[in-house]
Order: sequence, then structure tokens, then C-alpha cells
Amino acid sequence: MTGQLSTPAVSLRGACLQFGKRTLWRDLDLDINPGEFLAVLGPNGSGKTSFLKVLLGLQELHAGTVSLAGHPVERGSRSIGYIPQQKSFAPDTPLRARDLVGLGLDGHRWGLRVAAGKTNRRIDELLELVGASDYAKVSVGQLSGGEQQRLRVAQALASEPQVLLCDEPLLSLDLHHQQAVSSLINRECHERNSAVVFVTHEINPIMDYVDRVLYLAGGRFRVGPPHEVMTTEVLSDLYGSHVEVIHANGRIVVVGLPDATTHFHDDAHAAEGL
Repeated sequence: MTGQLSTPAVSLRGACLQFGKRTLWRDLDLDINPGEFLAVLGPNGSGKTSFLKVLLGLQELHAGTVSLAGHPVERGSRSIGYIPQQKSFAPDTPLRARDLVGLGLDGHRWGLRVAAGKTNRRIDELLELVGASDYAKVSVGQLSGGEQQRLRVAQALASEPQVLLCDEPLLSLDLHHQQAVSSLINRECHERNSAVVFVTHEINPIMDYVDRVLYLAGGRFRVGPPHEVMTTEVLSDLYGSHVEVIHANGRIVVVGLPDATTHFHDDAHAAEGL
């Protein structure tokens, strides 16, 4: 079968990424299809954020290839939406909620806004989509972490991306806001047929949405459905020591994970942001 639906949204072949003398992962063959929700898990320093940087065109592979919808990765591609890690704005930030969302539409352009009426209507649609209409004119610095993160989701969705990259988007959010943000991202995945790559330390808040897991640890990886990857046998093999995985009431509890600082102590400072 040929055509757009048969072309992976993301494709990596023989991909290898190193940090200094340490290999984060190698020989990674992975296709992420349109409408697929992929969770990327692993300890600090395992290369989760670096994986997103490769897809964003901000980090080159040391070996192998990566493509988006059959085309080479391009820095600043409008086919990519990106939700960064949660960082609060300063209280006096002179930027309204709707202005932040608007940057997702024309933040790459200089000068006065073109077709302001059309752009403003689209901003209104995005604000409504993420449930942020009530605080559209409020300074972003006056909003809660959950409200700010909804705006980042709206900004990332503004270009109707083929691939939505999420870097720990639930960090520092309470359970209610975790559920709301996760649901919004999943809805985009299915309604727009966007591929979602969701980096997280905790799979439980998104368990109902995940199709496959990419688990990175100790320079190795495993890919597959959650019930195949999140097991005692697989994680124990990846970490090289016994890790107990318990399934209870629809949740996954991982017991006995080695301290990440044990594996990555020598690169603790340099590895920040990996």
C-alpha cells in the first residue's frame, strides 16, 4: 500500500547517539505512525530529551538516519509541534495568554501580524480547545502552572502538526491538571491523526492512551506495547539488576530501580538536559 497513510510520521534507522564516550542508544530502528501515541521512558541521563532534540533538528545523530513523513529532519519545521518542560513565567511577564498562543501561529515571522482577523479567530479556537478562553487576556505570569501548560499545548497545536513532541509536559502539575493535559494531547493524536512522542518519568497518568513504549536505559532500549515492555524481566535486563514491576488496579509500580546517579555519576553535570 502506498500514499500518505503508509508513510511513518517518524522513521529512524540504525540511529546512534553518543554523549562524550558514553552511548545513549545505538542501532535504533523505529517507525512512529500517524495517530500513534509513543511514550519515552527511562532514568535521568538516558537520552529521552536528546531523542526529542534529534527530531527537532537540534541534535545530530552520530550514526544512522532520521526522517519525518519521508523527508529529512529540518530545524524549525512547521510539521512539528513541541511542548517543553513546565517552567513558570515570572509574575511580571508582559505577555497575555492569547499572545503566547499566537506565537505558535506567527511567532516565526517578523513585523506586524498579517491577516490579523483570521489569526485572532484561530487563537480563539485554540483557547477554547484547551479550555483557556476565560483567561485569554490575563498575563501569563498570573496563571497557575496547569493554566500555563494548557497554553503551551494550544501553542504547540497551532500549526496542526504532523508530529507532537512532549517533553515532560505533566511535570509539577497536580493530578487534575495531569489528566486534563494528557486528555488534550491524546485527543489531538486521534482527531488530527498526529503522532505523539511523550517523554515522561511516570507512565500511569497516560496509561490509557499509550500505544507503545520506548524505554531507554544504560545505553540500551526496548520498544513495544506497555504490557510487553513494562515487565520485571525486560526492565531487569535493561538495568542489569533485579527490578520488580507490579501491576495493580490498572497502575504500574516499579520497585528497586537502580539510582540513576550510579550509572551516570561521572557525567552528572554535563548530562543535564539529556
